[in-house]
Amino acid sequence: MFDSHAHMDDKKFDKDRGDVLKAAKTAGVNYIVNPGADITSSVRAVNLAKEYEMIYAAVGVHPHNAKDYDEESEETLRSLAQERKVVAIGEIGMDFHYNYSDKEAQRRAFKSQIQLSKSLKLPMIIHDREANGEVFDTLTAHEAQEYGCIMHCYSGSPELAEEYVKRGYHISLGGPITFKNAKKPYEVAKVVPLEQLLIETDAPYLAPEPRRGRRNEPLLVRFVAAKIAEAKGISVEEVIRVTEANAKAFFKIR
Repeated sequence: MFDSHAHMDDKKFDKDRGDVLKAAKTAGVNYIVNPGADITSSVRAVNLAKEYEMIYAAVGVHPHNAKDYDEESEETLRSLAQERKVVAIGEIGMDFHYNYSDKEAQRRAFKSQIQLSKSLKLPMIIHDREANGEVFDTLTAHEAQEYGCIMHCYSGSPELAEEYVKRGYHISLGGPITFKNAKKPYEVAKVVPLEQLLIETDAPYLAPEPRRGRRNEPLLVRFVAAKIAEAKGISVEEVIRVTEANAKAFFKIR
């Protein structure tokens, strides 16, 4: 299995990170991408990628932290992106649910990091919460699909997912697809071709059923795969095989 998005640098793993990764490996998770949320966590992600063979890093500034993004941030990300196991810029985007950074700051940081990813010829991991239309328009205007885009923990409509798919984007689904009241992710799993789907945990957040409300871990990505398999009427093994191949190709991991 390939967990395409897990924050293994999070402090919630400080006491048992090694054990969590060992358990994931035993459960069949061979690859994890650890995205950054700010400069500090991006550095941690790079360091974890050096320490653990199964971890790869993405570097970026999350919309919550966009207010702190400046030219120095951009240059630091550019430098970090030269590290061997950095495979993407992310997670970046817009979040109009919490607005921890004002909308203009989010727009500036998002557009700047899109240009950064294009200049580095790296794909992007996109965060979009309650900003569906503006995120789509921004990505489209900047032709962001040139080097690849993942819509991380996708929460938009099936119709919008189909528009992303037409443009060559990948849709990543996480724990919410297993929630009893989450109908949209289940419908998204039905309409998005398996070849453009990825699976993730977003650990330590959004643990799937039956672990909802507790700390999420990469080994639980199997529950996401199982729900996608149910939605598509195929085997869990097929979902695992194809999504792993998708992620390896997307991140250019051999």
